[in-house]
Amino acid sequence: MEKDNVWWKTGKVVVLSGFLAFAIFPLYWIVITSLKGQQEIFALPIAYWPKEVTLQNYIEIFRISHFQVYIWNSFLVSLVASAVVVIIAMLGGYVLARFSFRGKRQVMLGFLITQMIPMFIGMAPLYVMMSRMHILNSLASLMLVYTVMLIPFCTIIMSGFFQRIPNALEEAAMMDGCSRFSALFRVIVPIMLPGIAATFIFAFVQCWNELIMAVLFIDEESVKTIPVAMNAFIKKYDIEWGAMSAATVLSVIPTMLLFAFCQKYLVEGLTQGAVKG
Repeated sequence: MEKDNVWWKTGKVVVLSGFLAFAIFPLYWIVITSLKGQQEIFALPIAYWPKEVTLQNYIEIFRISHFQVYIWNSFLVSLVASAVVVIIAMLGGYVLARFSFRGKRQVMLGFLITQMIPMFIGMAPLYVMMSRMHILNSLASLMLVYTVMLIPFCTIIMSGFFQRIPNALEEAAMMDGCSRFSALFRVIVPIMLPGIAATFIFAFVQCWNELIMAVLFIDEESVKTIPVAMNAFIKKYDIEWGAMSAATVLSVIPTMLLFAFCQKYLVEGLTQGAVKG
């Protein structure tokens, strides 16, 4: 029995290690590609570690483009859109979770159906709308579109979190003199921190990585986001792999920091949400 357990544990470790290597290898390859010179990137046989580590690709993307501006634009758009989405989705999710009204199921179904509609169907109408509003080539157009696109699904997510919180907490707060609105923000929101953080991270990452609408609405250098800037590294007859890899590494860092920063608040939210009997 002991030998069987040892083989079973060893097998699990081997399989999980294989999955881990499979998941990490693309990120590893992007990082080492960003540290290679142009000639070494295309050299054969393939080198799995650069013979000479260089930061030339990182220097180059800041030299030939305003990459720091692209990072700021992406951060600003993602932050504003995600914050607005979380606020609206929180209020909408609360209503869907706590109130019964005619057409509630149809509203939920409508929110889900919007996620099945291909994005490209709305490209032409959205472009015409933004043109008539005179906000093409501005970050406001992206903030508006991202907010509208993310509200339905994020509302469903928030509704699920609200349904897990017992009504007794709000009722007790309202018996102590709180209004429903006050009970929501003083009692429920602190407990909802894990859900709010998860929804914010989801919305932020979606905005940060979005390309199609950004390419459609943005053309000027001063308002480009990171995905649009990285798309420019794909030339007609060539792809600048070194610069693209360096840009990819830099674009991943903010989202990794966000996850690291919010992880603390996720844990704090879980402990704050503990209800003693």
